[in-house]
Amino acid sequence: MAIWRSAVQATHDFLAPADFARIEGALATDYLPAVTLVVAERDGVAVGFAGVHDGSLEMLFVSDDARGGGVGSALLSEVIAAHGVTRVDVNEQNPGALGFYEHRGFRVTGRSPLDGDGRPYPIVHLELAEPAPTS
Repeated sequence: MAIWRSAVQATHDFLAPADFARIEGALATDYLPAVTLVVAERDGVAVGFAGVHDGSLEMLFVSDDARGGGVGSALLSEVIAAHGVTRVDVNEQNPGALGFYEHRGFRVTGRSPLDGDGRPYPIVHLELAEPAPTS
């Protein structure tokens, strides 16, 4: 939970406090059980995680103090190679995430005006257009 909280507080400033609390409350009971988790560690301490389901990257979060250090790239490379990830959805209000995936070979294929819960957080749909760079 600490990784998710740190990452979301640093990158999802558009979330209303009530939505943040609702998502955080459902993370352990609804969201995490629905995915295969891949955890990144540094010196034996978890610093990030990704969740995949049926070729789709459902979540990728890196602790704010580890952001920019290659953890997200390593997680993405791992889930592409080991789990066949070719799709990801990103909040439109998170341009850093959109750029992260586009830089690694994902291309926009569509947009939804609401998130999966019907809330006003538009979603950008991306698919892997080419193999991700190895570096």
